[in-house]
Amino acid sequence: MIEDLKQKLSAEAEKLQHELNVVLPNEIRKAVELGDLRENSEYKSALERQQFVQARLGQLRQRLSKLATIDIAQIARDTVGLGSRVVVECEETRSIETYHLVFGDSEDFDEGHVTMSSPIGRALVGKAVGEVVFLRLPTRTRRLRITQLVTIHGS
Repeated sequence: MIEDLKQKLSAEAEKLQHELNVVLPNEIRKAVELGDLRENSEYKSALERQQFVQARLGQLRQRLSKLATIDIAQIARDTVGLGSRVVVECEETRSIETYHLVFGDSEDFDEGHVTMSSPIGRALVGKAVGEVVFLRLPTRTRRLRITQLVTIHGS
């Protein structure tokens, strides 16, 4: 999971770096050749794109740096944490729900994916099978019992 995210972010960073170093300088050069820069929309557009690409590259590098510091060995094997797939049963309705805890900047939120910083993610982190989680919502508090847990380690 972490390696997949690193590869995805690295690929985006490489693509943006190429755009910043090759594509945008060519666009800026062509726009300058058109003449008056004060009313040159191509020039302004290329400069705006250049600023966006630089900002996004900074974000990607920062995120990759944080990912490099994560030690999978430090993630608990018997409690909910990053990458865990958790099955809970609502004690009120007896409905079964499955959640998969992912990073906050994940772009592919499938059914049941929740971030670690979301209310349900914060409520689940650190809990084990059999424990009851209290999920405080604006109108009520839900009681969810953890019935199954598969951690990032696959156990």
